[in-house]
Amino acid sequence: MTVRNTVAYVVDRGIELAADRPVELHFVDVARTRAVDPDAQAELGAASDLLDRIELWVEEDTGGETPENLTVITDVIGANQYLFSPSDYADVLLEYADDKDIDRIVLDPEYSPGGSVPMLRPLEFELARDDVEIEQAPVDRPTEQTVLARAASFRKYLTVFGASYLFYMLLSSWKPIDFATGFLTAALVAVLLAPIAFSEQPSFGRIGKQTIRMLIYAPYLLKEIAVANLQIAYVVLHPDLPIDPEVVELRAAVWGDAAVTTLANSITLTPGTLTVSVTDRSFSIHSLTAGAREDLFEGGLERAVRFVFYGRDAAAIATPRERGDDGGHSDG
Repeated sequence: MTVRNTVAYVVDRGIELAADRPVELHFVDVARTRAVDPDAQAELGAASDLLDRIELWVEEDTGGETPENLTVITDVIGANQYLFSPSDYADVLLEYADDKDIDRIVLDPEYSPGGSVPMLRPLEFELARDDVEIEQAPVDRPTEQTVLARAASFRKYLTVFGASYLFYMLLSSWKPIDFATGFLTAALVAVLLAPIAFSEQPSFGRIGKQTIRMLIYAPYLLKEIAVANLQIAYVVLHPDLPIDPEVVELRAAVWGDAAVTTLANSITLTPGTLTVSVTDRSFSIHSLTAGAREDLFEGGLERAVRFVFYGRDAAAIATPRERGDDGGHSDG
């Protein structure tokens, strides 16, 4: 509803301004998915469908005859970039505005490219760093109750319940009482956390594939941990203690909470490296030796995590060193 009303508002303003000078209206959607994401075509197709609807709305609002001085352009932008934070989305919008010589950006008040939680306010803050005028369309918004109700779904409840029940049983002794208490505990967790547990609707097919690939990833991670243990044992037992500690920045080509968390924890579990913090798409990592840094920027763990969450095609992305995403170094 807010998108429809935002379009109507922008078209009205465009018609007013077109009375005195040529005006271009650009309706753009910032892609939430990357080209290597298995769901990329479906999501990009949905964005294109929305823009097709917007073209029809514009035609409706102009009475079927677009004024001579008014040009309407639609586009999906940012599909080939990794976007993580409001700052990244703002960069894409400002770059587009600069390229197209746009002097005003009007935002749908319910615009939430990062998922189900609105992030319009920080996005507006990030956009304010440029000279482009920023405006939130003055249209009615759904009540907060409506937004919360829409956030929950049967698939979310079922996914959270299943994951919680499985985790509970893995930690239990498998007595009859454990099955009952596990069921009650998982049900409570699902009721409390399902509406906020996912930024988008979970896909059982995708989760199944990721689970299978995670089973392949686990032995690989154990092998990496074992090799790193031997390397650290050599350093500790060496008479000269040849350590070379540094904190390095890694801009990893992973996106989504689960993938970022998996990579950060995998790096920490591998002796010799420790994820200190993750800000936007930058991982601050403490490395104990030069060899540990070399392994990190060769991108083995990053590639394996991409395989788990996005499939075989995503594993072929260039390494951090090849991309030039090996960040900065500081003594630690």
